[in-house]
Amino acid sequence: MREPGDLARLLSVNPFFASLGPEAVAAIAGLCLTRGFEAGRTLFLKGDPGDALYAIRRGQVRIVAATGDGQRRTLNVLGAGDVFGEVALLDGRPRTATAVVSEAADLFVVRRGDLLALLTRRPELAIQVIELLCARIRWMSEQAEEAAFLPLDRRLVRRLIGLAEDFGTEIAVSQEDLAGFVGATRESVNRQLQVWKRDGLIALGRGRILIRDADALARLAGPSDGS
Repeated sequence: MREPGDLARLLSVNPFFASLGPEAVAAIAGLCLTRGFEAGRTLFLKGDPGDALYAIRRGQVRIVAATGDGQRRTLNVLGAGDVFGEVALLDGRPRTATAVVSEAADLFVVRRGDLLALLTRRPELAIQVIELLCARIRWMSEQAEEAAFLPLDRRLVRRLIGLAEDFGTEIAVSQEDLAGFVGATRESVNRQLQVWKRDGLIALGRGRILIRDADALARLAGPSDGS
């Protein structure tokens, strides 16, 4: 089943694709297939070929990686409106992590072969994609710099705000997952969350965080330029 209009709306607000312009986004969306997946389904494993892009229409997907002791560490939690797999779609290199459906999901899928055929027919679109990838590299460099220099509380509050933008004020995420997101220990993350709980900014439940004062958290996050 094809639903390019829905995918075009998702791509048009995604930072990776928005700058391509509406005509290019519509062309890519025209390639989409819609697939439903049950909770627990593995979309791809680390090392699998990057043969498709995914956009979430409904549900939740976790990006995970194996740790040295054989456990799984959550790298990201994605919800409705999120797009993933875009870089692997273009270079075809192996996936760097595993994607698992954590809540039953409807996904838009664009296959790599279909996109490459489109870029062959429309070289001007290929040039736009190259420019887009250059911008993505710059963004990743900025993110790495932020992770290296921002203190834990700033990294953590920015992560919470980002999750709230995707999932609303009640976020289903464990403190262990949060620690993985920000490159810290679970204990240090718990200490900071307890501070914000005492200040009335959040409430903590089992595997859940409720945002009580989003404005106050946004002030703690500071400017977005890493200063």
